[in-house]
Amino acid sequence: MMMRGGRSMVSSPPAFSNDAKKLLVCTSNTVSVFSTATGLQITSLEGHTALVTSVVVVPPSSPAAKVLCYCWTASLDGTVRYWDFAVPELMKTIDIRVPIFSMVIPSFLDIPSEGKGKHQDLFAYVFTEDTKETQEKTKALRRQIRKCNLSKSRLVGRLILGETKKAEVLTVSPSGKFFGIRNKCRLHIWKVPDLGSEHAAVRKITLHHTKKITAIAFHPTQRIIAAGDVTGRILTWRGFGNIAFSGSNGVENQKLISIQEDKPGVRDNDDADSCSTWHWHSAEVNVLSFSSDGAYLYSGGKEGVLVVWQLDTGKKKFLPRIGSPLLYFIDSPDPTLSSISCADNQIHLLKMPSMGILKTISGIKAPCCYPEMYKGLDSGIAFDQTAGLAALRTENYCIQFYSLLDDRGISEVQVCERNHQPGDDATVIVTAVALSVDGSLMSTSEVKLAEEGIGGLVCLKFWQAGSQNKEFSLSTIVYEPHRDAGISAVTFHPSGNMVVSSSFGGDFKVWRCNNDIIQNDQMHQNFSWTCHSVGSYKKRPMTAAAFSADGTVLAVAAETLITLWNPYKNVLLAVLGETLTPIVNLSFLGKSDNLVAASCGSNPQLSVWSMSKLSLSWSYKLRIEAISSAVNSSSFAALALLPESSNETTFKGRDGVILLYNGTDPVPTAIWSVRKAKGGALGFLQVNPSSAEEIIIDGKTPEVLLAYMNGDHEYVVFDPYCKDAHEVNMSKKEGLSALELKGQGGQYGYESIYGELPEFNKKIPETPWVPSFPSERPWETIFSGSSHNLPPLTKLCSAFLESLLEKRTASVE
Repeated sequence: MMMRGGRSMVSSPPAFSNDAKKLLVCTSNTVSVFSTATGLQITSLEGHTALVTSVVVVPPSSPAAKVLCYCWTASLDGTVRYWDFAVPELMKTIDIRVPIFSMVIPSFLDIPSEGKGKHQDLFAYVFTEDTKETQEKTKALRRQIRKCNLSKSRLVGRLILGETKKAEVLTVSPSGKFFGIRNKCRLHIWKVPDLGSEHAAVRKITLHHTKKITAIAFHPTQRIIAAGDVTGRILTWRGFGNIAFSGSNGVENQKLISIQEDKPGVRDNDDADSCSTWHWHSAEVNVLSFSSDGAYLYSGGKEGVLVVWQLDTGKKKFLPRIGSPLLYFIDSPDPTLSSISCADNQIHLLKMPSMGILKTISGIKAPCCYPEMYKGLDSGIAFDQTAGLAALRTENYCIQFYSLLDDRGISEVQVCERNHQPGDDATVIVTAVALSVDGSLMSTSEVKLAEEGIGGLVCLKFWQAGSQNKEFSLSTIVYEPHRDAGISAVTFHPSGNMVVSSSFGGDFKVWRCNNDIIQNDQMHQNFSWTCHSVGSYKKRPMTAAAFSADGTVLAVAAETLITLWNPYKNVLLAVLGETLTPIVNLSFLGKSDNLVAASCGSNPQLSVWSMSKLSLSWSYKLRIEAISSAVNSSSFAALALLPESSNETTFKGRDGVILLYNGTDPVPTAIWSVRKAKGGALGFLQVNPSSAEEIIIDGKTPEVLLAYMNGDHEYVVFDPYCKDAHEVNMSKKEGLSALELKGQGGQYGYESIYGELPEFNKKIPETPWVPSFPSERPWETIFSGSSHNLPPLTKLCSAFLESLLEKRTASVE
């Protein structure tokens, strides 16, 4: 087991708690619970074994019941689970044995009062996949809408409400009377039966459109449904189902039967009174939602702009420059709070109706999509080993700093001052990012793409960190540092005052830092960088670079050769033997005299070289994706890609392995198979002494952790030297749950009445309590003192019961 993170928070719509103080977010096979006051994670619901696709909070039966925290979740593992997310605790599990893509519960039937009669069953409607193979059923129609009896924990017989080729999201009306799905150019709407019977008839209508429908929303009080299509249009049907959903067979009230000419905008004699169209979005509409009073309609799409439409007049206002395509808009029980989920794995909490962003829950950003000529670059991920952070390139020309131990975004650095419009072609490529050992300095390289062969530009930038939260400021910018050649690698000296950049143009440059202290109102340091020296070897492209642990040796790969230099005097020291293909990665192994190199191409190779003998120690023919070496030892880890032929047989679909080596031994000390290794990265993390108490494995604090991040930026952190690679337990997350409890998130339970409990000295060794003789009457002193100073009853109970037992000495015969 390992500590996992980097999961998508926008795979399914989130849900607010009844008091709007918590936000439940589907994150892979768990549900993470966040505080809306702080934006920090409080707890998580763990139990599903596959992707969680739906979370539905049970509404309160009375205003006093808003403090209750119950929810239902559905997953691709085929189970529906009932939780108390305040504890958190799993209350019930229903296994329907088919994957669930979506679930809605139109109405929650509360416990009836006396004389009201028999309690009615609770039903959910689920979108599932028929996994049974039959000759008469084609694979095209295996997605089904089924009815599930949650009270009796089973599907309702063979009742199938609808079948489609593709799994769609079920949308329920706020009144709980209707639910529907989009199916290509059609809308299917069902009316929920009034009776709580399993086999009550469920009526259905279909509305038609000429374009593919991408989003739908129901009005909270009226029979109005809105739909968005791929062209950016928004259609609004009024009076849908007035014929089919009223009376028996829809003929009781003849006034509801309208003449075709009286249905403006309605197609194919659909059951609706009228249909109107709005058009502002330039691309497909992903978000549609009515306000709680039904007066406004919210829409959003690929442009990253939230549009608010006044339903009666069509007037609109905007929340622009969100910076990423919008996916979901969710209203909370608090009319002043809403949330909007974006494609860049962020959830913004909005203050309504002004639509100001109050808090942002930042997940890890997805990998960038680059033009074909730049896809051969490395993963572009740098690790801050001391702080446990990862620096990643993002599509909006930023570097995101992400805490691997806290699983949350810390900050973003705007590398290129350029407005990013979602969907636009990339005009700037951030090709490399490097951090100093202490994380206080950063260097980035970028390429401005040429337009029709004109205007290409390469930049090397140096950054210095601010006082808090990794807020970097630009200190030096160098245009065309290697003439018109691209930068292949950027590496920091261990001291941080030197950087080497290598280029495909056949040279490398060593940059020195000039540290000036400026005294203004507040004294601060100003860093400027200048070129110290330039080196080359037979005009060969320089493809990789690395400093030794003490900084006295600089290794630069000249295609298939390794050149060793004195970085201070710019003197060539030695040249190591030739590899078969160009070297793309170099790393010195801690404080040892070994150097590891990885080459790619038709004959890939992982090789370890001895600096004392200037010769090859050992090598393997492996396709290496990433290398990382430990600072204080000779160990290193390599991420190797497996041949496609062995994925499905030997490694069961896993496409890579992590190999842990001791530099002098060609036999790996540990091997882990992984998925999505292409584009992955590795990094050793030093355990900070200040946070050592927070990270405990088998009762011990590890000295070093290994982080693996796959091609989708999902990651695991574990102790590589632990035989079983146990889960990394965060026993005390200061600044997360602690911050939630210390004022910003409010106080609950005992603390809300009597205040905070006194802090106990955890360093005092816990010795077993030995009861004294009954004559001392200890129970009279256990409960003495003021009530607000008493420890919880769970701690008092065992001591009180043991105090009533008489101590007896065993006689030895």
